[in-house]
Amino acid sequence: MKKRSLLLALVMLLVFTLTACGSASNNQSANNGKASNNANNAMANEKEDDGDKKDGEKLKIGFVTDEGGINDQSFNQGVWEGLQKAHEDLGYEVSYQESKESTDYAPNIETLLDADNDIIVAAGFNLADAMLEAAENNPDVNFLIVDAGYEDAPDNLTGLQFKAEEPSFLVGYIAGLTTESNKVGFVGGQESTLIKAFECGYKAGVDQAAKEKGQEVEIVSQYVGNFSDAAKGKSIATNMYQQGADVIFHAAGGAGDGVIEAAKDQDKWVIGVDRDQNDIAPDNVLTSAMKRADSAIYKVLEGLSKGEDFPGGENLNFGLKEGDTVDIAPTSDKNVKPEILEKIEPLKQRIIKGEIKVPASEKEYEAFEAK
Repeated sequence: MKKRSLLLALVMLLVFTLTACGSASNNQSANNGKASNNANNAMANEKEDDGDKKDGEKLKIGFVTDEGGINDQSFNQGVWEGLQKAHEDLGYEVSYQESKESTDYAPNIETLLDADNDIIVAAGFNLADAMLEAAENNPDVNFLIVDAGYEDAPDNLTGLQFKAEEPSFLVGYIAGLTTESNKVGFVGGQESTLIKAFECGYKAGVDQAAKEKGQEVEIVSQYVGNFSDAAKGKSIATNMYQQGADVIFHAAGGAGDGVIEAAKDQDKWVIGVDRDQNDIAPDNVLTSAMKRADSAIYKVLEGLSKGEDFPGGENLNFGLKEGDTVDIAPTSDKNVKPEILEKIEPLKQRIIKGEIKVPASEKEYEAFEAK
C-alpha cells in the first residue's frame, strides 16, 4: 500500500514538474519575443512627464515602415527621425514595426493596434490600402500616412504628400550644369505616380540647365522595380556610368544604397533623395533632393501638443512654399560649384511665385519640354 502511495506521489510530482516546465518555456518564449521586439523597435521612455494628449494622458505612436527597413538611409529613416524628435522634444512614446514585404503591412498595423497606440504612422503609398482599411475598422485610433492621399478619407486618417518634383527640379538643374559628359541618369525604385514626379521634375531641371548653357544633355532612366534591391540598383547605376553618365539621381529608397555604392566604385557623382545622404559617400554625393518627412511628421505632432485637432480627413501637401519640407541638402556647398549654387535661390523663388511650373507627370514634362 505504501509502495502504491509512493508511486502515485512520484507520478503526480512528475506531471506537475513537466507542466511547470512547459509553462516556463512558453512564457520565456513570449518574453523573449517581447524583449526582441522592444530592442528592435521601441524608444526608451526616458521622461516621466511624457507628452500629453488633450486629456492629459501620454500619447503613444506606432510606425510601420515600407520595404527597406528602418535604417534605409532614406525615406523610412526620415520618418523615424521625425518621430524620434517628437519623443525627445514632446515626450511622446514611439515605436516601429519593420515591413520586409507587402504581406507584412496589415499584420504590422494590427500589432501596433494591439499595443494600444493612439496614432499609427505609415511610410509610403504602398501602405495606402492597408491604412484605409485599418482606419475604417478602428475609428478611435488616428492614422497618418506619408506619401499617400485619399479622395474621401475618414475623419481619423490624414495623408501627407510632398511636391517631390520641386526639389527634383533643383537637383536636375545642378546635374545639368555639373555634368562634363553631357549625359546624366535617373534610377527609380518602384514605378508609380510619385516616383514619376521625381523623374519628371529632375528631367525638367536638367533641360533648364541645358538650355541655359546652350548644349544638349542626354538623360537615361531605369527602374529597379522595388525599394529594397540594392544589388540591382548598383547594377543599373554601374551600367549607366560605364555608358557615359557622370551624374545619377536616385529615387529608389533602400535600393538607392546600391546606386551610391556604384558612384563610389566608379568615382562619379550621385544625387541622394529624401534626406541629406552626403554622409554615406561624402566625396561622391553631389547634393540630395530632400523631402523632409521628418519635418512634416513633426509639424503635425507638434500641433497636437499645442492642443490642435488631429487633421483627419485631410491631405496635407508640402512644397517649397511651405518652408523646410522640400529643398536641396544643406551640405550641397561641399561639392556643388559656388557659381552653380548661387543660381539655386533665384530658381526656387521663380518656382514659388509660379513663374516656373515644374512638371510632375510625363504629360506635363512633354509640355514643359516643348516650351
